[in-house]
Amino acid sequence: MNARASHDICVVVPTVRNHECVREYVDNAREHGFDVDRLFVVLVTEDFCDADAMEGTLAEAGVAGAVFDASARRRWFDAHGLSAYDHLVPAASHAQTSFGLLYLWANERFEYGVFLDDDTRPHPGTDFFGTHLSNLHHDGPVETVRTDSSWVNVLYQTDDDLYPRGYPYGAMDETVETTTERVDSVVASQGLWTNVPDLDAVRILMDGDLRGQSRTRTDADDFGRDFVAAEGEYLTVCSMNLAFRREVVPAFYQLPMDDNEWDVGRFDDIWSGVFLKRACDVLGKRVYTGAPLCRHDKAPRSTFDDLTNEVAGLELNEHLWEVVDDTAGDADSFREAFAAMADTLAEGEFDELNNGGFLNHCGEYMRDWLDCLADIDAAEMGAEAVVADD
Repeated sequence: MNARASHDICVVVPTVRNHECVREYVDNAREHGFDVDRLFVVLVTEDFCDADAMEGTLAEAGVAGAVFDASARRRWFDAHGLSAYDHLVPAASHAQTSFGLLYLWANERFEYGVFLDDDTRPHPGTDFFGTHLSNLHHDGPVETVRTDSSWVNVLYQTDDDLYPRGYPYGAMDETVETTTERVDSVVASQGLWTNVPDLDAVRILMDGDLRGQSRTRTDADDFGRDFVAAEGEYLTVCSMNLAFRREVVPAFYQLPMDDNEWDVGRFDDIWSGVFLKRACDVLGKRVYTGAPLCRHDKAPRSTFDDLTNEVAGLELNEHLWEVVDDTAGDADSFREAFAAMADTLAEGEFDELNNGGFLNHCGEYMRDWLDCLADIDAAEMGAEAVVADD
């Protein structure tokens, strides 16, 4: 086993339905000669799920990993002296992917992270992990997209006028300009999805579907070119198929969705993507979008249930990017950029917005996130000092 390559990629999968998806991704790695010893899979689940079965799946797939239900997460926080921060991971929420980020940060061997949703699978013939890693090391020409609305629709190449979940309604009907430029310094690789597009409930209802699916589907031909959003442009970042470098973790908190008094949900990855893109623009880093594709087989559920979960944050989503757009200009790290955005939200006045207090709430949690990472760093430095003294 190559010492450099051993478990340097932390794969985070939030799951309560189909943890078996891990097998297909591991099989894909082997089929394409990708070193499975580089992967460490963290399954983030709930106490009502069968953690033993999940551990069995990891063993049968021949991949290293760990399973964390709610009880195991509490034990992890306690064991690391971080129990004051367990509120950062909301209960019964997709935003529990934040726990995976903490696990990654506390283990310095991880150079990269990968987020996968359990209702996806890799495309046959595509080197899934290899393509993500290639994107993160990209140094060359790529299509660059700019619009007159400051937002790039990641589905702009399709013929169906689709807009993804989280794309502001006020930014629609944009004019798109594309150029080609040399791109390096990529810190995040966002793979897109075929079959069920990632739309919000309002757009799914407009498409005539009541089962949370969307009647309009996408295929590989809808995504002909990889691209980056130009500096100053925002884009939706979906965590169902995403790879990233370790350095972005301080600015990539997935936010306290669902488990809050305002009932705001479904914007964890979207808003973390806004913060990440702002930080990238300040620091001269890039988010690469396109390949590798995954197939999204979203489980049927009531579109109205999704609407209920989304509606409390819809107005906030129209304005969040404007709130942070002028922040962090002097930052020289992802940590500093995120701290500036946290202060802007925590101290801002948002009474004119429906549920505006939730933005203050997010700002406070973002500050706690940075404090938690700092405590992890301090504990690691203390452990190194003890080893050195010995």
